[in-house]
Amino acid sequence: MQLTGLLHGAPLLKHVDFPTAEVLGPDASEDQIQDLIRRHGQVFVKPLFKGAIGKKGKAGLIGRATDLAGALAEKERLYFAEHRHGNVSAKANGVSFEGGVPAEHEVYFSITDDTRFRAPTVTLTHKGGIAIEELDKSDIATVPFDALTGLKAFVIANALSDIGAPREIVSPLVQHLPKLWELMHHYGMTTLELNPIRMRADGSGRLTPVACDFKCGFDRDDPRVARLGLPAHLFAADVGAFEQEVNELRTHQGQSDVFVINERGTILAPTFGGGANSLVTEVLGEAASISSDFGGNPPYEKMKQVARICYRHFLAQSNVLFIIGGKSNNTDIHETLRAMGDALREHFSSHGATPLYVVVGRGGPNLVRGFGALADTCEALGLPYRFFGFDSAISEVVNYAKQVDEWMKGGGRDLIARRLGMAAPV
Repeated sequence: MQLTGLLHGAPLLKHVDFPTAEVLGPDASEDQIQDLIRRHGQVFVKPLFKGAIGKKGKAGLIGRATDLAGALAEKERLYFAEHRHGNVSAKANGVSFEGGVPAEHEVYFSITDDTRFRAPTVTLTHKGGIAIEELDKSDIATVPFDALTGLKAFVIANALSDIGAPREIVSPLVQHLPKLWELMHHYGMTTLELNPIRMRADGSGRLTPVACDFKCGFDRDDPRVARLGLPAHLFAADVGAFEQEVNELRTHQGQSDVFVINERGTILAPTFGGGANSLVTEVLGEAASISSDFGGNPPYEKMKQVARICYRHFLAQSNVLFIIGGKSNNTDIHETLRAMGDALREHFSSHGATPLYVVVGRGGPNLVRGFGALADTCEALGLPYRFFGFDSAISEVVNYAKQVDEWMKGGGRDLIARRLGMAAPV
């Protein structure tokens, strides 16, 4: 889950006393907007999108005004703006008004986990305010640090020295940037980005870093996120009915991360584990209906509810029910497969039979009992099935599921339909 913009970012930054531009929400009165312009000279009007979507500035979706009439005109233009970047599209619902921050220097700063270093890593440049990909690598510092000791001032100082940052911005950044690690670490964030941080001068010429835009990602399964008391609607990105139903089942135990790949996909692949999900999504491609991760040892009732939702939305069109995951350390395979089998029985009972081939690839505790429970269900329903244990390569299992899908399209679906006694193949 990602959160963007200062409307929600500024209150988060206040937890660690990091300065931010003044911001008003879409319900701001004309008097408030006028007062903001009077005190800051100008306002930036930005559309409010759920989640994160990039390149808004290049798409002309950031308005600037120096008077009330201009600000209201930009509000009207951007309030329900639509934006597409790559394969992501979104529609705004509201705008924010941000007071202008005059500055000579702009800084980009982010913290995230970097697989190259297997450690939290700072990315920093004194040439912020633009897409970091457009900068020369010599202008960007990328520095890993020890999560146990935290982000120390000398890490920031050394990074700024390495990229030749102006001396006047070093001391203020060294004082303020380490606070951002506290925010990220103590509140369950996975990434944090400020771009730009504008270096505002006071009456004596001393600079203060001021955040003028905000982006962060949360691990919603981390209980520390609850410390912030964020409203649930902030986590509801523009998703369909299926994703929304599954997301409502989020608990402290068991993941429920889903994304619809192809609404007409022919392989329904409930997946367990992030690594398995990446491989399955890549190999199945458009044949897969969903990309998912239901790992984390989900309890029986939660897994049964998740399976019900998946079946209700996608089973009728599917050729293959493909239950796949790596070798689990703590997920009870019997509980998950029993829950999915029971949900399948109930679906057939309430919605009628559907031609289906069941393929499973799993490993972990109570594997044999889990296979036995699901095999009993498949045989009772008259469905063909093939199970692979922990000693089977997951890539081979995925390819087998693709082969079954092709067989189903080539006449196998009709054969199973007649075996189930259906009046006409579906």
